Amino acid sequence: MENMQMEAAKRFSHPGEKIMSTIFFVCGMIAIAFVLIITVFLIASGVPAIGQIGIADFLFGTVWKSTAADPKFGILPFILTSVYGTLGAILIAVPIGLLCAIYLSKFAGSKAAGLIRSAVELLAGIPSVVYGLVGMIIIVPLVREAFNLPDGANLFSAIIVLSVMVLPNVISVSETALMAVPKEYEEGSLALGATYTETVFKVSVHAARSGIASAVVLGVGRAIGEAMAVMMVAGNVANMPGLFTSVRFLTTAIASEMSYSSGLQRQALFSIALVLFVFIMIITLLLNFVFKKREK
Repeated sequence: MENMQMEAAKRFSHPGEKIMSTIFFVCGMIAIAFVLIITVFLIASGVPAIGQIGIADFLFGTVWKSTAADPKFGILPFILTSVYGTLGAILIAVPIGLLCAIYLSKFAGSKAAGLIRSAVELLAGIPSVVYGLVGMIIIVPLVREAFNLPDGANLFSAIIVLSVMVLPNVISVSETALMAVPKEYEEGSLALGATYTETVFKVSVHAARSGIASAVVLGVGRAIGEAMAVMMVAGNVANMPGLFTSVRFLTTAIASEMSYSSGLQRQALFSIALVLFVFIMIITLLLNFVFKKREK
């Protein structure tokens, strides 16, 4: 123990090591500073409007008429739409992405795996506006015809687009976690008489659950923070959410009105941004708490 402490002291006594250690520390502090600056800015910009409108009317109001003579600033439809849209996208993307990651890491040959990984990387690099354009041209008409609707721009179309956008994150992170599982775990399971498929699902997936949980958290963040793509396929109408109803998400509410907003309307949009920020923070902390508790 003393030898290890002496070696560590010698290592950090070198001028180059001290410089690099200082650089790493500064970079870490910059990241924390950015989070603090954004938090303070959103609180300073969003709290006054909430106080003026009333927190109950703002969070639980069901009517949003920001430009009316008697304006209403109820964002409950936006909150519920974001929750339902994110939940729907995760329910579709996580099983598909996890099974794809299992295939790439445990079953696929080198050629097939390389081809699929290239496709996943391409999906991850496509701009969100392109997803929205493809969804508007292909998915929206298909949904309209399949369900005999007057308009296919609705929550269901947004869920489909979001699930496709979430897939690359789920696949990449889950595959990395599965590849990091020690081979000894699988060899021990096979030696005890388990089949290879049983070993993969009962040993490898279980051992990689923390990494898979991280994939889910990243997917939630990507889904709930998307604006441009869902604006193009969800209808962008401030309705209470329904699966085949035109809706507006928290993010699209900000993006659609910020360019011409002023006064209390503009302050209310900053309040929506504050709610979205708190919403994402709560979901991330809650998911991390649940998965860490299960892991213990």
